[in-house]
Amino acid sequence: MRATVKYDSYPWWIVLVSTVHAVAIYALGAIILSSLTVWLVVPYLLLCLWLEVQVLRKSCRNCHYYGKTCGLGKGRLCALLFAPGDPQRFVDRKVTWVDMLPDLLVVLLPLAGGIVSLILRFSWLYLLLLAALLALSFAGNALIRGSLACKHCVQAELGCPALGLLGGGTECEGGTDAG
Repeated sequence: MRATVKYDSYPWWIVLVSTVHAVAIYALGAIILSSLTVWLVVPYLLLCLWLEVQVLRKSCRNCHYYGKTCGLGKGRLCALLFAPGDPQRFVDRKVTWVDMLPDLLVVLLPLAGGIVSLILRFSWLYLLLLAALLALSFAGNALIRGSLACKHCVQAELGCPALGLLGGGTECEGGTDAG
């Protein structure tokens, strides 16, 4: 059996794919919510931004990839915004499903809004957008985290609380990143 390569610095194309993926989820969520009212878009995008900042502040600053190119593209960004933390805090951190709830809201809010919108005025376009959101959120996250990011992550070997929560292989601390 061949050993999996661990990246101390991820290739740019993995960062690009994971970043485009996260932005696509946020954009789809905003478009879907706009079908109800444009007034939902700003709070939703502010939630997405807040979640990204929380990941940087609580996780990335303590991660092995702080100041480096990680698979989700946040290590270098974190170093620009926050002082380095303590790597042991990353390993010791306990992540529960309650901690994951805000990340899930990035998908659940547009899903609920999209269902309401479809009930009020059915549209094939919004049905397709909902399907795309679900596909990117579940299959897309599993592919990116499982095959591109976490599979090659040095921090996963050092200790990742999200891997422990999710059964050791399909998600990492970066949240939904759609984050």
